[in-house]
Amino acid sequence: MPELSLTVNEHRYEVEAPIEMSLAHVLREVVGLTGTKIACNEGHCGACTVQVDGMPTLSCITLAHTVSGEITTIEGLRDHPLIDAFVRADAVQCGFCTPGQVVSAAALVAANPSPTIDDIRHTMAGNICRCGTYPRIEEAILHWRD
Repeated sequence: MPELSLTVNEHRYEVEAPIEMSLAHVLREVVGLTGTKIACNEGHCGACTVQVDGMPTLSCITLAHTVSGEITTIEGLRDHPLIDAFVRADAVQCGFCTPGQVVSAAALVAANPSPTIDDIRHTMAGNICRCGTYPRIEEAILHWRD
């Protein structure tokens, strides 16, 4: 099996993974970071979103062996103020989409600390919430620094 070197949440991992394995599967099954969720496995829902060099990336359709940058997962954002903002806004309902939502939102506020509703809706459009908590997610992102 080919060796793979990944930097995830500022830690270096040297692992073995098949060349066709997605980043999401490597993170969950090989590295053991299960916060990244796999729902559609086709890049449609955003549940698997991680950041690669600060850019939201759909890890279920990204081959792990193609990634050379710094990967940030929900575990790497454990202390980010957005976590508390999502809780305060009750934007977590079932919680399955929450890791991908927070990872995408963290990239947004890193680029634009004071996003408008339109900025949020545009950026977060790739993250589906089956519970429909979009207004609460928007509230959390609007008030992430409060």
